[in-house]
Amino acid sequence: MRYSKTIIITGCFITLSVIFNACQKNLLDKYPLDEVTSSDFFLQTNDLKVYMNQFYNGSLLPILNGPILANNYRGGADDYNSDNAINGIVMQSRLQGTRTINWSGDLVGWNFSDVRSINYFFDNYKRCQSKFDDYKQYVGEAHFFRALIYFQFLQTFGDVPWLSTNLGTTSPELYAPRTARNLVADNIIADLDSAALYLSTDKGDGSSRINKWMALLIQSRVALYEGTWEKYHANDAFGVSNSQPEKYFNKVVESASTIMSSGLYNIYAKGNPSSDYADLFIQRDYSTNEEVLFWRRFSTALSIDNNKNYITELPSSRTLTKSLADAYLCSDGKPISGNPLFGGTDSISNEMKNRDPRFYQTIFTPDAVWEIDPTSGTIYWRVVYNTLGTDGLHNAPTGYVQRKGYDPQMIYHSLNYEETPSIYYRFAEVLLNFAEAKAELGVITQDDINNSIKKLRDRVGMPNLNLSSITTDPMWDFPNLSPTINEIRRERRIELASEGFRWPDIARWAAADKLIVGKRPKGFKQSQLKTTTYPVDSNGFLDPLKASIPNGYGFVIGRDYLNPIPLNEILFNPKLTQNPGWKE
Repeated sequence: MRYSKTIIITGCFITLSVIFNACQKNLLDKYPLDEVTSSDFFLQTNDLKVYMNQFYNGSLLPILNGPILANNYRGGADDYNSDNAINGIVMQSRLQGTRTINWSGDLVGWNFSDVRSINYFFDNYKRCQSKFDDYKQYVGEAHFFRALIYFQFLQTFGDVPWLSTNLGTTSPELYAPRTARNLVADNIIADLDSAALYLSTDKGDGSSRINKWMALLIQSRVALYEGTWEKYHANDAFGVSNSQPEKYFNKVVESASTIMSSGLYNIYAKGNPSSDYADLFIQRDYSTNEEVLFWRRFSTALSIDNNKNYITELPSSRTLTKSLADAYLCSDGKPISGNPLFGGTDSISNEMKNRDPRFYQTIFTPDAVWEIDPTSGTIYWRVVYNTLGTDGLHNAPTGYVQRKGYDPQMIYHSLNYEETPSIYYRFAEVLLNFAEAKAELGVITQDDINNSIKKLRDRVGMPNLNLSSITTDPMWDFPNLSPTINEIRRERRIELASEGFRWPDIARWAAADKLIVGKRPKGFKQSQLKTTTYPVDSNGFLDPLKASIPNGYGFVIGRDYLNPIPLNEILFNPKLTQNPGWKE
């Protein structure tokens, strides 16, 4: 950890906050720079607001990374680091097990500068001369953002030093050992309790300030992550002493239930099962959307651009996997194995027949509109399955081109960017977290399913999950777990596909041995393409990494769930210990 001796207010947080203020509607209160000094700051309510604005600048909130939608990691793309999607024939170093102890490819590094900035606020906000009720919103935001910062650390490194005050260069805490991950998790959850207590209960427009409900959503996410981590890593190198997974599962239920009973949020559904799910991700404004808790506006006029549609304008190399496609149930709510409704795999048109409508609202099908001229309404192309593999711009290693998040009526204002907003947090996750925690506790009821999973399935016209008659699936990812947990995990994978949750889910379930090790991402039948440069497997399915990893991914089970602690940090602080499996 490195710390500067002073924090220069005018040069650091004020600059960032002014930038942010220019980017966000309703956040245009600018503190006059020529009036800011370190001695008179934090005295007014607006000072606290301006200071907290810096944490809305995108580095701490989930950001878009190509066609992958928003998530909790800086940089997003955690579906590429999984069995859901690939980025061309570029192997993910984590999955392949090729990272070294000096690896530094993750955007979440061993950098505590954000912690320092948040703690500087905690060390100074009580100087404010206003009534607490006037500025408690910003205290709540500080608790929220510190929780978010530490959750990223927890997922990336496990045990990390918990720092609750801004440190000077001689502070003994600089040389403290790592705090046990369950204590870090407890502190994160406590911060989110405080955030929920102080933050506004108003729903607002969802794009300006954090509110209580967003804090509770993140709390349910954190608690679910830690609870399942402690349960499923109990007997490996990443196990936690004195683990209490049930404590965290109960916290998930508490947080999610509070949001669910608020009546403020619901699943977006306009009565069009064949399009409502896809339409959710291509709207121009989410201010009144009942499902979206938090989202980000974009404005090319303010140089705040979104490259989401630009990246997906052509399928390029970013494609989804056969594993994901196979996970979608048939329209009768039963798996494809042995199901007479399943149309087979000879063509994607056959694959999509009689399937969960989220299949063709997530993956492009031959009849889906690819581009519409926003002025004339002219359809330029149908989807590019007739041109896949014909040139570098139509590279689709697996053939499954992502539709989710793509708007055929894209409106470009500059060469690379447009203005489609990005969703950060949505109510569907709350329902899924609730259902999974209840299942892990072993107390889930049909009423619980009706209040969670059923809402997601109703949107797309799928049958409800009936706990008393779950069809056994020989392709379940987790045959040693209960049918209920398998189906809830399937629902999570389908509903949240390409939103960046898949790798964190695999990590917390300790599931890389089942889903990653020795596996290669496959695609659809090669015979559907006019031409392709990618190899195929013995059954004729695209097998783009066949030559580069003939034995499948080499993920190291006893090492690769966490990142290495940088060696220079261990040299700086000898009390820091290295994560399991990482050696010089």
